[in-house]
Amino acid sequence: MNNLAEFPRQKLPQLLRAMPKAELHVHIEGTLEPELIFALAQRNGIALPYTSVEALRAAYAFTDLQSFLDIYYAGAGVLQHEQDFFDLAMAYFRRAAADRIVHAELFFDPQTHTARGVPIQTVIAGLARACNTAEAELGISSALILCFLRHLSEADAFQTLEQALPYRQHFIGVGLDSGERGNPPEKFARVFARCRELGLHIVAHAGEEGPAQYIRDALDLLGAQRIDHGVRCVEDTQLVERLARQRIPLTVCPLSNVKLRVFDTLAAHNMATLLGAGLCVTVNSDDPAYFGGYLNQNFLETFNALPDLDAGHAIQLALNSFEASFVPEDRKARWRAELSRTVQQVAQ
Repeated sequence: MNNLAEFPRQKLPQLLRAMPKAELHVHIEGTLEPELIFALAQRNGIALPYTSVEALRAAYAFTDLQSFLDIYYAGAGVLQHEQDFFDLAMAYFRRAAADRIVHAELFFDPQTHTARGVPIQTVIAGLARACNTAEAELGISSALILCFLRHLSEADAFQTLEQALPYRQHFIGVGLDSGERGNPPEKFARVFARCRELGLHIVAHAGEEGPAQYIRDALDLLGAQRIDHGVRCVEDTQLVERLARQRIPLTVCPLSNVKLRVFDTLAAHNMATLLGAGLCVTVNSDDPAYFGGYLNQNFLETFNALPDLDAGHAIQLALNSFEASFVPEDRKARWRAELSRTVQQVAQ
């Protein structure tokens, strides 16, 4: 990976598509495409309030995070059986393979399903079976991260954790997602303390719609090892310095940020600023069925909108994704070597 200054700019899209990468911020329910929603609705005898796939896709016009969440939770209602969750995850893994994703850490929201009477065992069993199948058939390693919905109570989160513990071997960590506004990290401090006692990895959404202080609180009150989004860290210079010094990863989702009006346009995104500050930034798709693009689409559109980003940044983002993943160092080393080979092949 030497002489990157000489890497041909016209080959940058090819590099973005071909380079191995990890995805660390994707909600599996957010990969539920309209076509699959209709297929599962038909299979499960569920009536939808939309007459066609096109009509449903047209409803994906969001003004903020909450307007997205409303339709997101409604769409998840078609997921009823273990096979539904398996089919959902496998559809994502096939797209991930096409995007050269070598490892994915999938968020899932059990409360979205248990509130509808779907047992947590059904959710986890379907997703875990897909993870095993994806590794065997597609060569993609993966892990599951259970997320608590922050608009619900901490008591509800504790109950969800207890329901999930019999299946502890199937998930590696916990996260915190859903609407930030009015739901600060401190609301969940005790349940995350319990999760740390259990040896679970800790991640948390913070600094998307919420302020930079929420990032500090996620680190200090929850023990977060990774911050999901985190783009508003730039509002606090000392926080940026801390994130860089401690190599705390930010799982940034560019197309999501624009779709949910965190930034007006991709050209206004602060990705280049974050990289320039030495932060361990990664690129991710968040809820790609709703936000207009899976991982490679996020890379391609972001690099197209931000001309200061070059091959060096692309390679750094891939390396960051390996570094930030919760996998053993020997596997990260294999991915780094594979990345180096890919860069050399594309540059020729």
